[in-house]
Amino acid sequence: MTLIKEWTDKHIKGDPVIWLIVIVLSVLSILVVYSATGTLAYNRMEGNTEHYLIKHSLLVMLSWVAMWFAHKIDYRYYSKLSRLALWISVPLLFVTWKFGMNINDASRWITVPFINQAFQPSDLAKFALIVTLASMLAKRQENIDNFKESLVPMLLWIGVICGLIAMTNLSSAALIFVTCMLVMFIGRVPVKYLAMLVLIGVIAGATALALGQRAGTAVSRIESFLSEDDIPFQAEQSYIAIANGGLVRFAPGKSQQKNFLPHPYSDFIYAIIIEEYGMLGGAVVLFLYLALLYRGMRMVSLSEKTYGGLLAAGLSFALVVQALVNMAVAVGLVPITGLTLPLVSMGGTSQLFVGVAIGIILSVSRGELEETNSSAPAGNQVRKGNLELA
Repeated sequence: MTLIKEWTDKHIKGDPVIWLIVIVLSVLSILVVYSATGTLAYNRMEGNTEHYLIKHSLLVMLSWVAMWFAHKIDYRYYSKLSRLALWISVPLLFVTWKFGMNINDASRWITVPFINQAFQPSDLAKFALIVTLASMLAKRQENIDNFKESLVPMLLWIGVICGLIAMTNLSSAALIFVTCMLVMFIGRVPVKYLAMLVLIGVIAGATALALGQRAGTAVSRIESFLSEDDIPFQAEQSYIAIANGGLVRFAPGKSQQKNFLPHPYSDFIYAIIIEEYGMLGGAVVLFLYLALLYRGMRMVSLSEKTYGGLLAAGLSFALVVQALVNMAVAVGLVPITGLTLPLVSMGGTSQLFVGVAIGIILSVSRGELEETNSSAPAGNQVRKGNLELA
């Protein structure tokens, strides 16, 4: 035990609460995905019900490895990497829109050569945009009111990335747009410029509806949500699953609606969680995501570097807002979106990107802890009241 503690103290840095949240959600993910994919595996893999369990468990472990490597790197290096990733994302998003793998009338995937693995460029673009936006805001704090020099580059990047993603995935584009709005608000961008960003979002959204692939689907989902008589099949099965769970239940693997609910291992995995662990289990999952958001937002006030605080806040917002939307869909609070539950839903390369994003948040917290420990000679160093520029 002593050797394990020494190893973890040396190699596992950053906010211990975030590490704990990730571990708990990852273990839950393996259990629920194994349950939710039982029927799928039996039908597709000739009775090999452990196929998706093994595949998903390997991806979870790979995401942990990605998270560990990401948290060991100084978060300031991600500023340069993100700008390169943004320039790569633009042609990738365009190629995906025009020539990508079409599933359910949406071209969101391209196949990575040699490994034959589907990849969503929107995952890369999303996190690259948030990291770049945090860096640009940190460097422009002294002249944040200068529209031409400070705001125009940020507005252009947001408009281009969100517009290209909206061509094939309106819900993801809207989520990224809202996250950028929140980061810019925290970064002291004047409200009048935020209103201008809303205008850009409306234009990009209208363009996506006119030229993109998902206009008909988006309209039909909104109409079904507003209609009291026309309940979508997915939503109906999700409500049944939640009703089966009741208030308190502990029945791992005993979900019935996984046999009827489309995508119970991804889009509607929260309904399976409630069916197997009750409303209390669903509340615990909600609490874990809110705790992750709190720990990420806490770095805004504790960080001595503006970039670090904005970076942690932006990535936390991106993950938790997506989780909240996924849970809201399952319980019928918003229209069906197709967004997955980060850290829990079965995924491919998206799971690795989530691991990297959390690793960057942990890198920020690690950097702050190391700076605090090294600058406090007697343990009572007075922290600076104002944030410094990155």
